Order: sequence, then structure tokens, then C-alpha cells
Amino acid sequence: MKVTQAPVDDPEGDPRVIEKPGIILGKELALRLGAFVGDTVNVVSPVGPISAMGMVPKIRTFAVVALFHSGMYEYDSSLAYIELSEAQKFFNMNGSVSGIEVKVTEVFQAAETARRIEQELGFSHGARDWMQMNRNLFSALKLEKTMMFLLLVLITIVASFNIVSTLTMIVTEKQKEIAILKAMGATKRSIRRIFMLNGLIIGFAGTGIGIPLGYTFLWLIQTFWTFDPSVYYISTIPVHVLAEDVLLVAGSAILISFVATVYPANQAAKLEPVAALRYE
Repeated sequence: MKVTQAPVDDPEGDPRVIEKPGIILGKELALRLGAFVGDTVNVVSPVGPISAMGMVPKIRTFAVVALFHSGMYEYDSSLAYIELSEAQKFFNMNGSVSGIEVKVTEVFQAAETARRIEQELGFSHGARDWMQMNRNLFSALKLEKTMMFLLLVLITIVASFNIVSTLTMIVTEKQKEIAILKAMGATKRSIRRIFMLNGLIIGFAGTGIGIPLGYTFLWLIQTFWTFDPSVYYISTIPVHVLAEDVLLVAGSAILISFVATVYPANQAAKLEPVAALRYE
């Protein structure tokens, strides 16, 4: 990547061409430097020639040929790209490289790919996947995910009290009907099953409505909700729905709904027909 400056006449009248190596800056880094495409920037390397005063930093001028935007503020504000040959000369690498980046098709198999690379290259080489390089961030996200699951469970438990109160009111209102059913031969088990089935229907109905609403809400978040990348490091929320998470939350909601039916169902099963029909 070379950028050629327009010919300039020297004092002897001979035109000369000045070539500068090109550099690609992150969008946020370019804004911070006030650099645009076509401008030049000075890059400083700590590895320079050794003089009587010690090692002198090396300074070289690069021409900005493009800007990139990755969506990650940390990358856009700190990364710049130059040609490999220019980087080797600038950092005195003598044709060698300090690292190689490997792009994988399955991002969640990166850890396994890194282990295979280490086995192939031997003991003197190491490989780090993208999760290891951002361990603090993903540890925080994992903790947040666990706390969100506990929060959802607590919300579901609170909502289950509505099921308990609703079924209890139904038992109170339907004492006459329950007494008639028991007088006709209905067993405690069958009465208990009726109210448990009622609670399960409520749980299944709520779960069936909540899952599509949740998917819709996630789509709206991923499509329309944006953040300040200088604060949150990302401009949008990446959404990755796991089937096991959906099944876990749905199963927990249905289980809590079923447990909430135990008390009112037992109260209905214990109802005596004579006591219920005494004042009828």
C-alpha cells in the first residue's frame, strides 16, 4: 500500500516523487487524531537505532488511505493497519512476525481450534482464542446471565402467587359444585387433579404467550437499540438465543405454576360435602 505525493520541484529543477506507506486507522482513533483519508500521521516506534544517549525512538510518516469501523469501540479507538513488509521494517523484525491471527468459521469452537494449533506447533508456541483475550468481559457477562436467570425465577415465583390466589378464590366460589361432585362419587384425587390441571393450563398459556413476545423483544433490541460505544464498548447488543436456555426458562415457569396449584388443590380436595351444602 503506497501513496504517491504530487511531484515537487527541488532547487535544481528536477521533479522528485515522495512515497509514503499507507495506514488504515480505526474510525474512533482517526476522530481522536483529527485525521482523515489523505492526511498524514507520524507513527513512533520504541525500537530504533542505538546512540550515545541510548535507544532513539523511530518516527515514520504514514498516509491515511482508509478508515475502518468494526463496531467495537476498543478496536476502533486503538488499532491501525499497515502492510506486513512495512511493519517488519519499521519494527526491525527482519522478515519475521510476532503473531498470526486465524479466522474460524465457527466462533464458538475457537477454543478447540486454539488447542489443536498449540498441539501442531509445539511447546514454544501458544494460542489464545477470542474468549481468553476478553476474559474479564465474558466473566462479567456470565455472572450477569446467571443473575438474570435468578431474577426471572423470582419474578415467576411472585407471579405464581396470583395463580394461588386465583385458584383459592375459585375453590371458595365453587364450594357448592365441589360438594355436589364429591356427593356424586368424585374422589379427592380427581378434585385435586381438576385444580392442578387448571393451574397447568394457566402456566402453559403464559409460557406460550411469553416466548413469542420474548423473541419479538430480542429482535427489536438487536435491530433498533443502540448504545454509546465509548461507554459500553459496543454500539448494538448482539443477540444469540440458545434453545436450552429457552427450554430451561419455560420449564421453570411451568414447574412453578404447577407447584402453585398444590395448596388450593389440596384445600378443594379436603372440602366436606355436608359442610359446603349446610346453608344451601
